[in-house]
Amino acid sequence: MIKKTIITSAIVILVGLLTFGRNTLGYIRTSMGYVHDSVQNSVPVGFEIDHARQMVQDLAPEVRKNMHVIAKEEVEVQRLDEQIANAEAKLAKEKDQILRLKTDLAAVKSSYQYGGRSFTSDEVKSDLANRFDRFKTSEATVASLKQIHQARERSLSAARQKLEGMLAQKRQLQVEVENLEARNQMVAAAQTTSSYQFDDSQLGHVKELVSNLKTRLEVSEKLVNAESEFQGEIPLDKAAPQNILEQVGDYFGEKHPDAKAVVIAEKK
Repeated sequence: MIKKTIITSAIVILVGLLTFGRNTLGYIRTSMGYVHDSVQNSVPVGFEIDHARQMVQDLAPEVRKNMHVIAKEEVEVQRLDEQIANAEAKLAKEKDQILRLKTDLAAVKSSYQYGGRSFTSDEVKSDLANRFDRFKTSEATVASLKQIHQARERSLSAARQKLEGMLAQKRQLQVEVENLEARNQMVAAAQTTSSYQFDDSQLGHVKELVSNLKTRLEVSEKLVNAESEFQGEIPLDKAAPQNILEQVGDYFGEKHPDAKAVVIAEKK
């Protein structure tokens, strides 16, 4: 089947090339465009409106997906907030400890007591240096976390705006589809009451049948009246004209004959 289709298509293209030459592809594209427009225009408007309404409803999964992404990002940002807050609290405590060791070392002693143990000056200085290095690393980490937090906040804000835009457009599309439905119903109502409606529905067929019957009856009535008028019979209900001689004489400007002379002439 596929092989036959390919062969048929090749033959059609070959015939087109022989007939139209280089313009074959242009003619094919133009023909396809006409076919597409014809098919699209043949689809009922009501069906297209229902299709548009369904497409608007199909946006709901995408909206829910974006809402899920936003909710998840909000949770992640909240966790990042807590992580930064804990890191800053830890930095503050480490800073206090570093400053305490620094203050203690400023007072030169042979030994220093911490937690019930004795430490030399070199041991305290080494511990202070290690603490200070860790503090700077932790401080840089917190700074990075804050930058990440700001970036994710901006991303979250953009996602929220996108979602709000989608929801607003979805609501607008719903309103426009309903307006189209109302306008389509108005057009349908106007077509129903119009006497110049070209309708393929059952209502249109009934109206056409009634119109044809009216025409046939009117023709039959006219034929009956015509047959009765051309029978050649004397119309009994129509009175003969009076004083026909006077009417003719008046029309041609002649004098009226004496009534007695007329009577005598008639007797002869």
